[in-house]
Amino acid sequence: MPIGFYDDASFRWSSDRLTNLATAAAAGATVIHTNANWATIAPTRPANPADGDDPAYVLSDLDQLVAAAPQYGLRVYVTIVGTPKWANGGQTPNHMPKKLSDLTTFARMLADRYDGLHGHGTVAMWSAWNEPNLSLFLTPQYASNKKHTIVSPSNYAKLYKAIYAGVHAGNPTAQIAIGETSPEGRDKPTAKAGQGQSVAPGTFAQLLAKTKGLKFTAWAEHPYPTATNGKALGKARYPNVPLTNLPLFEKNLAKYFHRKVPIWITEYGHQTKPTQPKGVTLAQQKTYASQALNYAKKDPDVQMFVWFTFRDSASNPWKSGIENADGSHKPSFSTFSSLAHSIGGAYQTVAPGKQPTVVLPIPMISYYSPFGTVVGVTYEVRNQKGAVVARGEPQAVVLANQTVTFKPTFTVAKKSSYTVTATVNDPNGHFESVVASLVSTS
Repeated sequence: MPIGFYDDASFRWSSDRLTNLATAAAAGATVIHTNANWATIAPTRPANPADGDDPAYVLSDLDQLVAAAPQYGLRVYVTIVGTPKWANGGQTPNHMPKKLSDLTTFARMLADRYDGLHGHGTVAMWSAWNEPNLSLFLTPQYASNKKHTIVSPSNYAKLYKAIYAGVHAGNPTAQIAIGETSPEGRDKPTAKAGQGQSVAPGTFAQLLAKTKGLKFTAWAEHPYPTATNGKALGKARYPNVPLTNLPLFEKNLAKYFHRKVPIWITEYGHQTKPTQPKGVTLAQQKTYASQALNYAKKDPDVQMFVWFTFRDSASNPWKSGIENADGSHKPSFSTFSSLAHSIGGAYQTVAPGKQPTVVLPIPMISYYSPFGTVVGVTYEVRNQKGAVVARGEPQAVVLANQTVTFKPTFTVAKKSSYTVTATVNDPNGHFESVVASLVSTS
């Protein structure tokens, strides 16, 4: 599965951002998660909101990340979040826009800008909002009636549909995740000072599924421990969803949405002492990183793992990086890197009884060779017993979504899995190696 980091402070705003990208890639990352905050990208209403070059848009740092990341073999995954004041009546970014069509236009502008065809790079993976089950990011969570009815899932469904419509219109091949939920919530209002309103992710998903017509690739989840110094494999009562509750959550998602739902872990981490006094020790972070990655590796429904953050920094209150602020490595760096290299790759389901079409992500080749370039592929396919079932050297074409596709010469068996090891080479002498898992759908 893709392994990566979410750290805008390090990858977009730091003077060392390119060095950080290179180091993250060397540590085994293949994906960078970032935010497209509508409120900061469009602080004033654009005259032409469909045009990404409208002077009201502030896109230079996002443009640079999307353009630069593939050079290091990194794909970019973008979450659209936050409403500007001009779109919600002068309120904070966690309030709904007055016109959902404004959000759709923004999402379409971004997806079109980063479709790989307009000179600004490629974003093929998207999601809608951040932790919409917390009032910090989406308010209200509850109605003001006497029953305090939970309203955030139905409001989020409107946001999601608006973003989906825009992204899909701008790039019909894009993958779009739903959820991005925090691991915990109370499911009832609280009057405690300093505590926002919240809904547990299990409850949020169950209520969200009541909205018909939701189309999505995966559920994005943030399965942190429910305490700052919590253990990676610590327990919590469902419907809260730390790592150990993922199997039950996955089972319920399949029931709510009437299909198997892949999980993208798009935020996870452990803050460390002494920079976070309530955090864990450096040794504990190393242990917990190993436990978390291995737990995710063994769960076939988990198809992405993103660690928050990469490097501690003064501009980011979270101190969960695997690097210190001065760039030195915490003990967790070597553990994370070793596991990331062994786990990283692509995941794909294939139909039994048919010759599969394999899709390989090739961001680095795509950086040097534009859409339409003919490249060579040298591949080998082994079954779950380690036996070689296919080898070949076909040609393929670089696609706008930073992938190549080819059909290996074998037929998928029922209830089987395969490992594809491939090297892609372009006419300029660049090579990119990819490992992909193929899993039969039945």
